[in-house]
Amino acid sequence: MKASLYLIPVPLGDSPIERVLPAYNRKIILDIKYFIVENERTARRFLKKTDPSIDVDALTFYLLNKHTVPEEVSSFLRPLEEGFAMGILSEAGCPAIADPGSEVVKIAQQKQIPVIPLVGPSSILLSLMASGFNGQRFAFSGYLAVDPEQRIRELKSLEQKIYNENQTQIFIETPYRNNKLIETVLKTCKPATKLCIAANITAANECIQTRSIKEWMGKVPDLSKQECIFLLFV
Repeated sequence: MKASLYLIPVPLGDSPIERVLPAYNRKIILDIKYFIVENERTARRFLKKTDPSIDVDALTFYLLNKHTVPEEVSSFLRPLEEGFAMGILSEAGCPAIADPGSEVVKIAQQKQIPVIPLVGPSSILLSLMASGFNGQRFAFSGYLAVDPEQRIRELKSLEQKIYNENQTQIFIETPYRNNKLIETVLKTCKPATKLCIAANITAANECIQTRSIKEWMGKVPDLSKQECIFLLFV
């Protein structure tokens, strides 16, 4: 196997692996002994679900999360420099998209190490596909500010881009703050602005609905503890 850095998607939530990941990914995973992960426990669980025959205790894991010292990241790629393939696993969805794995990819590109993205689910793209919004011009803003006043300013700025630039705006929130976010969106945005709420994408309880702000009033379900993507457009 070529010494390349493979970006390995994982299911969103409890989605069955066979529903969202191609069989080719499994073939690649079986040949990799070194993984860069956010959480070793969930990474081991995913690999074991992918193929029960995998001896996870024989694998090497490098932890990349908010506690990782930047100087450490470059050293994670040592197996690649020694001729071994490596894989990056996100906690959900695609590595390096709203994910710390992008720092590793950046270093790999600087070192001219081949980077190979594998096919898998991206909640950002799947929600955009199902929203009915502009898929030619869009922007992902990640998490909005926690401070209420700053959040309102950010929402107004995003809404302005919708009308001035014809650009779909996409953002996310920590599940336990979803309801508060939606409350602010409904109070801040124009009645005619459209909001798509995409919850639990690819899971059994998936729900993706697009309505105007006016139509959402009094009809928003309880979104606490649910994985959601939010999109705004006209």
